[in-house]
Amino acid sequence: MSSIFVFPGQGAQSVGMGKELYENNADARAVFDAVDVALGEKLTDVIFNGPAETLTLTANVQPAIMATSIAMLRASDTKLPDFVAGHSLGEYTALCAAGALSVGDAAKLLRIRGNAMQNAVPVGDGLTAVILGLDIDAVRKICAETECDVANDNCPGQVVISGLRGVVEKTIQIAKEQGAKRAMPLALSVPVHCRAQASAADVMRDALETVEFKKPIVPIILNKTCIPTQNVDEIKDALVYQMTHGVRWRESVLEMEKLGITEQIEVGPGNVLTGLCSRITDKITAKKLEI
Repeated sequence: MSSIFVFPGQGAQSVGMGKELYENNADARAVFDAVDVALGEKLTDVIFNGPAETLTLTANVQPAIMATSIAMLRASDTKLPDFVAGHSLGEYTALCAAGALSVGDAAKLLRIRGNAMQNAVPVGDGLTAVILGLDIDAVRKICAETECDVANDNCPGQVVISGLRGVVEKTIQIAKEQGAKRAMPLALSVPVHCRAQASAADVMRDALETVEFKKPIVPIILNKTCIPTQNVDEIKDALVYQMTHGVRWRESVLEMEKLGITEQIEVGPGNVLTGLCSRITDKITAKKLEI
């Protein structure tokens, strides 16, 4: 029997997240303060007070979710489990939790990541959408025809696609024709995990060399391979790779099952990953971190 901490990605945010922890827990407050210092601005003001449209900007929401997740972890004073994993930007949070990155460096990298993603595609030119009710093979087949990209294989019947607007809109139309229960755009300011983010991948390759990476204390199950590793070079490669390739979350959870993981604990705002786990396997007990 073993356990894993999992950390959420974009979409888990809400205005006011972590504010009570900041006000009542010194360890949590230190995390948020470290992020403000690293970024040279009061991101905490945006996290705690909004407005929502400012918080959800890609360059803000990525370090904001990381900060809130790590603050929750530090406030809980919970020991690390046997493994960690993160969904998209959650990989940076997982690496921070496992001691591979400092809070400040994780914040800097995620700010760079958010800006690079926004700059890669002009506003309005890209689109991200979710397709419900079709399996991953069916969606991949459609995407091969339309030259769209699978951004997230989240769970059976829930696949996120991404790319240039016209390509995604065409894929949505075909998915509906082929029996998707729903196929609709998501409220993201950039197309994620797709070939349109090639320039952002180049930016991150350079940025990752500017900070100190340590060997994580426990293995991280990577979005790229769905295999646990503590190899720093493999981790850096995967962080670059995920910019232009999809998050294999369904496969990652199935790998957790194969590894004998029986407990998944979601650390961070929201409960998206807890819900996904229950739709992927009944062999793992999924719950939120208690603080």
